[in-house]
Amino acid sequence: MTELRAPPADRTVEELLSFGVVNLDKPAGPSAHQVSAWARDAAGVDRAAHAGTLDPKVTGCLPILLGDATRLAPVFLEGAKEYVAVLELHGPAPGDLEAVAAEFEGEIYQKPPRKSAVARRLRTREIYDLDVLEVEERRALLRIRCESGTYIRKLCHDLGLAAGTGAHMGDLRRTATDPFDDRDLVSTADLTDALAFAEEGDEEPLRAVVAPAERALSHLPRLTVAVSAAEQIAEGAPVYAPGVVDADSDLDAVGQSDEAPLVACFTPDDAAVCLGRLVGDPDAERGEVVALERVLV
Repeated sequence: MTELRAPPADRTVEELLSFGVVNLDKPAGPSAHQVSAWARDAAGVDRAAHAGTLDPKVTGCLPILLGDATRLAPVFLEGAKEYVAVLELHGPAPGDLEAVAAEFEGEIYQKPPRKSAVARRLRTREIYDLDVLEVEERRALLRIRCESGTYIRKLCHDLGLAAGTGAHMGDLRRTATDPFDDRDLVSTADLTDALAFAEEGDEEPLRAVVAPAERALSHLPRLTVAVSAAEQIAEGAPVYAPGVVDADSDLDAVGQSDEAPLVACFTPDDAAVCLGRLVGDPDAERGEVVALERVLV
C-alpha cells in the first residue's frame, strides 16, 4: 500500500523540497526552462517544472514546481494570468485609446506566432480585463488579465492596428498566474540563501520561500476523502462517493457545467491526494465522483 504524505505543516525540509513550489520572480535573461533547471539543481531534486512559459526578456511570476510537484503542472492551464506591459505605439497615442482597449475585453481570436512551440491554428482566448494605466506620448502602460495561453505580443500588435497607429510590445512583466501573484515573489538570491541556511541547520528561511505544493491547488474546487479512500486512490482507483468526507459548497453548481471541472482531492489533514474531473455528485451514496487525471501521493 502506498504511504500517504504527512500533513503540509509537519513535513521535513527534504519532504518539502520533494513536493514543493516556489513563487519565483524570474529575472530577465534566462529562459523559463533554464530557470527551472537552475532551481532543480540548487534544491537537489531530480526534476522541476515551471508554470507557464516566459520568454527570456520577460520577468515576473514564474511558479517553480519541485520534485513530485511537477505532477501539478496541469492546474496552471485552468487559471488566469495577469501582466503589466508597455505598449510601444508607432505614432502619438490617440485620445480614445482606453475605449479602443476596452473593445478587446471578452473573447478574441489569436493565431500563435511563427516562433511558438504550438500549431499555428486560429483559436479563441478570453481577455478578462484590459486597462490603460498610463499614457505618455507614444507609450502606454497596460494591465492585462487573461486566459492562460494568450499571446501578449500579438495582443499588443492587434491593439496598435485598432488604434490606427500600429504598435508592438515593449517591456513585459507577469504579475500573477493563479493562484500566485507578485505580493510574495521569491528572488533567485532569496532561494539560494535559504538553501544555504538550511544546510547549516536553520530551516526557517527555506520554509518562508518554499511552500508545500498544495498551495498551487488553492484556487481549485476541493474534495476531502477518507484516509482509506486516499490509500485506494494512490493505487489508481477513482474517487467513489462513499469515500467523500466533504466537498466545497459550490461543487454541485460547478458540476452542472458543460465541461467537467478540474478538482483537487485532499486527506482530512490537508495532504493532496489527486487531481481529477468531477463526473458525479459528491453527495451521492454510490458511484464515481471524480475521474482521476493525476495521482499526487
